[in-house]
Amino acid sequence: MSETFQRHLDEIEDRILKACQKAGRSERPELVAVSKRQSEDRIEAALASGVRIFGENRVQEAQERWSERRSVYPDLKLRLIGPLQSKKSEDAVALFDTIDVLDREKLCRTLADAIQKLGKAPDILVQVNTGEEPQKSGVLPSELSDFIDRVCPDYDISPVGLMCIPPADEPAGPHFALLARLAERHGLTQLSMGMSGDFETAILYGATHVRVGSALFGARDS
Repeated sequence: MSETFQRHLDEIEDRILKACQKAGRSERPELVAVSKRQSEDRIEAALASGVRIFGENRVQEAQERWSERRSVYPDLKLRLIGPLQSKKSEDAVALFDTIDVLDREKLCRTLADAIQKLGKAPDILVQVNTGEEPQKSGVLPSELSDFIDRVCPDYDISPVGLMCIPPADEPAGPHFALLARLAERHGLTQLSMGMSGDFETAILYGATHVRVGSALFGARDS
């Protein structure tokens, strides 16, 4: 398993390098290994290969997987990349270094309460629903300015970047371009965009973090 993972990792790193060269970028994006629903042997293989940045979708699953490993790997960086229930805000703030999925005022409030209570403030990104899909989480592009300029300051929340998941049936490039423009407009430095099927495109548009799961680990466990 370790050899297989290392081979996949080397291939992804090479593709990232080539995409950066194509884009004329000197600074490479950080690779976020999407570990949701992956088996323990795959997680151990990733750790053995030196991977330290992981993305998780569910707070409870992440707690079970990473709480004890924190003491073994103090350089771990955990990012929450799946929808966050407001009632799980305190657990998320306690565990994650970055929360990529701020998308509504109620979540601002519960995150602010958790940050105040725990005295720990993870980096926060706003998820943008670039495709304006009714079934998908995220602030609409037309509402982003109000959310960042009015709602977030009301709760003393200062986002550092934006995240998006483009519609599956549309070219990703225009959505990444839109997210990059929105981030620049608001002076935000992190762009979490691009997954296994489109991370090279995301790099062309300035992604600072690419979220890669199946291309690294193989198909997820059901």
